[in-house]
Amino acid sequence: MYERNYNLLRAKFSEFFLPTIFTSMAGNICLFVDGLIVSFLIGASNLAPIQIVAPVITFVNLIYWMIGLGGSVLCSVAKAEFDEEGSNSYFSVSIISLLSIGILIAIFGLLFSGSIAQFLCASQQSLIPEVTQYFSALIIGMPFLCYMMSLSYFIRADGIPTLPFRAILVANIVNICCDFIYIHFFNIGLSGAALATTTGYIVGSILISYYFFKKERTLEFVLLKLNAFLSYIKQIAKSGFSSSSTQLYLTLKLFIINILLGYVIGDSGLVAFSICYNSLFILYIFLIGTAQTMSPIVSVYFKEEDYSGVDYVIKRSLKIVLAASLALALLFIIAPQTLLYLYSVKNPAHVPVVLNALRIFAISYVGTAITFLYTFYAQAIQENKLSTIISLLEGFLLPISLALILSYPLRGNGIWISFALAELITILFIFAYSRYINKKSDGVFSGFFINKHNDEEHVFEHTIKGEIKEAVNLAQDVQNYLSGNKSAALVGLAIEEMLVNIININDDVDAIDVIVRDNEENILISVKDTGIDFNPVIENDNLEFDNISVLNKIAHKIDYSRVLGLNSTVITIKNE
Repeated sequence: MYERNYNLLRAKFSEFFLPTIFTSMAGNICLFVDGLIVSFLIGASNLAPIQIVAPVITFVNLIYWMIGLGGSVLCSVAKAEFDEEGSNSYFSVSIISLLSIGILIAIFGLLFSGSIAQFLCASQQSLIPEVTQYFSALIIGMPFLCYMMSLSYFIRADGIPTLPFRAILVANIVNICCDFIYIHFFNIGLSGAALATTTGYIVGSILISYYFFKKERTLEFVLLKLNAFLSYIKQIAKSGFSSSSTQLYLTLKLFIINILLGYVIGDSGLVAFSICYNSLFILYIFLIGTAQTMSPIVSVYFKEEDYSGVDYVIKRSLKIVLAASLALALLFIIAPQTLLYLYSVKNPAHVPVVLNALRIFAISYVGTAITFLYTFYAQAIQENKLSTIISLLEGFLLPISLALILSYPLRGNGIWISFALAELITILFIFAYSRYINKKSDGVFSGFFINKHNDEEHVFEHTIKGEIKEAVNLAQDVQNYLSGNKSAALVGLAIEEMLVNIININDDVDAIDVIVRDNEENILISVKDTGIDFNPVIENDNLEFDNISVLNKIAHKIDYSRVLGLNSTVITIKNE
């Protein structure tokens, strides 16, 4: 008797997680260090104009998250549905659109840099020259940022997760090195910090383009008519907006909080908020790395109705983000002086404000981890409305309304407290909503993550090692499961032929997942393995074994796709 042990899914999660977490680490740690270097070289007071420009970066993040991440999720779903044309179309439309938008943003930003800086400095007019200086140099890099980050989503979805990590890591190392060169040696101040970031984006874009020369890539550019192009971009934007809306609300939130802090506290408040915001870069290493690992896997397994697989991935992801957020929260609550020292904050007017802000702000970390992960999860299972509502509540409505209300009686403390309260209220909303859906569905959905369950009476999940004996035994066990069904013998034979072929054409296969679904009209056999690419539908003259020819004769239909770096084969046997 074989049971599913999730070894294959655990290995695939780890394969995606490590490069993705390193990619996130490369980006977020370097952003964190970038702020440290700037404050060390030209003083912590220069964090204020950088913080004022932060909404511009989050707005660009919104664009490439919505189109890049949204397109990559739909691309993964198309692959799960064995739609190669669709996956290539999502890829082509996303990359071309983002390049075009990035170029337009850069041109518009350069033409109207003065007006944009004046708008951003609504409560701190004295900072307009510094903001204009920093913004003008930074906006040049936006086309390269859009291209590099959006392509990285598709490369990971195509089962090549290490390339984005390397490209983004090098981009950020170049950024840090150029900070010293431009600021210290060329002495060009804030412009140097922005130009260093732009230089990093350019180098990263060049390196990540190596994807187009890799023989294992499966995504290709295709030509589409204008109507088809617009139709795809609409689908992509709809899919990606729910998770990317966090960046829209973050853009608005940063802009409003910056103005509010300017009025309530002044420059000290902006410096404190900049350090609090930068501290999130450390947390987002784990949040973004985990969420972007989980998202394509959950989207594929949910589409295939493998709810046990979805449950395994989301629980593993939740444990990671909770552990990371709790550890960081305790660190900055107990020892906020760590960041004070790292950011070279020495101004007596800034020190007490920053220490107080860090201690209160860190309380929100755990809530941020839960709501952030849930937003990506809801998008992956195509619950885009729920994802959008969570983003709207947590990212904008609650923190802004609470900050405005609490800042009057509590001044600065009210603003810092509003972030933690916003997370708590959002989690309570998710809990109430999940209870409502679970009750309304009469048990079809269950749990905080409103997932379904596989029907144990009609769905059989199995994992075997890559050994002939185990393949033969499993085929016999499945046939026994289906005893009384006239198609039981054919199902057993189909499983044996498929598994034996996988084992024979690979030197080593650690785990093969087999899921059998007994529907009313047919029996579906889903097989996933990590072996070499092999499509059983296409005849292979070099194949030494005749198992696949037998399989094609007894199967009503065979669907194949290479998705997430796995061979995914679905065999349909008609119920007699």
